[in-house]
Amino acid sequence: FGFRCGFLGMLHMEIIQERLEREYNLDLITTAPSVIYQIKKKNGEVLLVDNPSRLPDPGFVEEFREPIARCHILVPQDYLGNVMTLCMERRGTQVDMRFMGKQVQLIFDIPLGEVVMDFFDRLKSVSRGFASLDYEFDRYEVDKLVKVDVLINGDKVDALAMICHQDQARYRGGQLVEKMKELIPRQMFDVAIQAAIGSQIIARSTVKAMRK
Repeated sequence: FGFRCGFLGMLHMEIIQERLEREYNLDLITTAPSVIYQIKKKNGEVLLVDNPSRLPDPGFVEEFREPIARCHILVPQDYLGNVMTLCMERRGTQVDMRFMGKQVQLIFDIPLGEVVMDFFDRLKSVSRGFASLDYEFDRYEVDKLVKVDVLINGDKVDALAMICHQDQARYRGGQLVEKMKELIPRQMFDVAIQAAIGSQIIARSTVKAMRK
């Protein structure tokens, strides 16, 4: 079992995690942030899904809909290019841009799943801390989303499953597999870590067994 928590950004999460591990001697595993998706089934039923393990079988799904955030970003002109590149990398769509003296106000529609991941931290990084962000839920939008499962020695680990865009699945799956390889201690046998979409393996790594 686990707890679902809300934080004020990745730094806040890391501080809480560090304190829990240090002060209470806990071994914690944090999973990817999640948002609520809409799933339209072929029989017309619409489901709200906040956990990948609750997704219906893909054969029954007609549409995947992801929440879109309307993001208002204020940034100095010197960092405008960096910020726009970041927004595009996060599958953002530009809505408006206004020049206000030496500042620029950008309005982008960005998938909420991309915003809650580490968007604010990256925004501060590419603008050297000068950019500000305000966002709100705008709508649901149909897109090509897939469920990525993580398997440890062939067994699915529901807590590590995630929903992401089809074009990013291989990259995100590879990232997660490599992270798990760093976290899983070596055993007396090889530990195979795989990321999969359905029956298709998209990433794999192995924690080698300890030598006798």
